[in-house]
Amino acid sequence: MTDETTEPETPEEETPAEEVVAEAPVEETPADDAPAEEAAAEEPAAEEAPAEEAAAEEPAAEEAPAEEAAAEEPAADAGGDDEPAEAPAAPVGPKAIRKAKRSAHTGEVKPTRTAEERQAERVELRRAKAVARSRRRGQEREKRAATPNGEGTPPAQREPASVQVRQGIVTSTKAAKTITVRVDIAKRHPKYQKIVRSTKSLHAHDETSEAREGDFVRVIASRPMSATKRWRLVEILERAK
Repeated sequence: MTDETTEPETPEEETPAEEVVAEAPVEETPADDAPAEEAAAEEPAAEEAPAEEAAAEEPAAEEAPAEEAAAEEPAADAGGDDEPAEAPAAPVGPKAIRKAKRSAHTGEVKPTRTAEERQAERVELRRAKAVARSRRRGQEREKRAATPNGEGTPPAQREPASVQVRQGIVTSTKAAKTITVRVDIAKRHPKYQKIVRSTKSLHAHDETSEAREGDFVRVIASRPMSATKRWRLVEILERAK
């Protein structure tokens, strides 16, 4: 008898339940239905595109006449004779005026000259101006000298300016032939309308030395007699008590 070797039976591996579910066939939509849906989605888009294009074209057509009208208006304004053109602004300042004169100059350019020639032209121009100035001054002198009756008498002399007179109280007689006069000034302020009081001291010449301290005197402006003396005693209005 022969011994038959029997191989051990291997147990079958059980597939997990999750894998069985995953391997289950998925129901697919028939291929005929997909193209139909895509065509249905494309048809509304195709219908909307022409409407949008037409809407976009209409404003462009409306804007074109407006642009043409705007382009025609400046041309009509430029060609109109009723409205005068605006004059250019006048130059301001000496430099701008000289620049405007140079730009407006249309004459011929002077030839190149040497320094001696330019100096000779300047001397000649000065001589001509001096002659014209002398002629004008002579005419002015003749006009001033002439009177309405034509006798040619010189004009009347100008009246002398009014002499300054001040009144004050003598405060010192120590210097020889000189008195110090205090002048009180009361003046209304031009802005605040307040009375502003001030005091000023004047040195006046007293030839006879008759003024005393406390006298109320009148002095008049005179020629300079010393470094600070520009006044002269006229009279004593009131003696000191």
